[in-house]
Amino acid sequence: MARKFFVGGNPTLNRSTALIKSLVAETLNTAKLDETVVVIAPPAVYLEKTRATANKNIGVAAQNVYYKEKGAYTGEISPAILKDVNVEWVILGHSERRQYFNESNEFVGEKTAFALENGLKVIPCVGEKLEHREAGKTMDIIFAQLKAIADNVKDWTNIVIAYEPVWAIGTGKVATPEQAQEVHAGIRKWLADNVSAEVAENTRIIYGGSVNAKNAGALSKEKDIDGFLVGGASLKPEFVNIINARL
Repeated sequence: MARKFFVGGNPTLNRSTALIKSLVAETLNTAKLDETVVVIAPPAVYLEKTRATANKNIGVAAQNVYYKEKGAYTGEISPAILKDVNVEWVILGHSERRQYFNESNEFVGEKTAFALENGLKVIPCVGEKLEHREAGKTMDIIFAQLKAIADNVKDWTNIVIAYEPVWAIGTGKVATPEQAQEVHAGIRKWLADNVSAEVAENTRIIYGGSVNAKNAGALSKEKDIDGFLVGGASLKPEFVNIINARL
């Protein structure tokens, strides 16, 4: 079965209710939603508003979730809370969470498993820093991140892996289509060798890292690139062009 193209919009810590409404309206009006799975991940305070504004053809994701059902965890959000406001997706292990909040591979793996067990679909992020790439350790870093997920997860049906080279996030730099494809193919082979051939074939692997309307078309043509996780460009009109990149 062909993997349906998938585009996530991650506005990070940005913007307002008005802009989120505008983003949803623009996406609804001009994106080819029958051809592509689209998920928008606003800041937490806008989740309920986004879900109410978007129709069922647009998914809504949280940018993070905790791995406990309830308790004295001030500032955290549980899967149950997200489901209460009809949020069905969550991004986990983004490089900013790993860097600024010291989230380890193991912690991301545990959170991924807990989110899945509690009914959420998960976009776990993997990726290397510039020094890792220059030292030839890109795949070592990514395989360690994947192993921490595989050690905790049994069912990969509701996982979409996002490869985000840290050196390309918000920098204006972007991996060439060939560089991105090489890593995506490596991830798929790792899944085949360490999880199963079926999971490798069916799991979508999306690219993130300064994706924009100019480079999305070339990236989308690569065999193992199944979509994008878009940062800053998700706040601009060109987000629709990125969604429609493979058409």
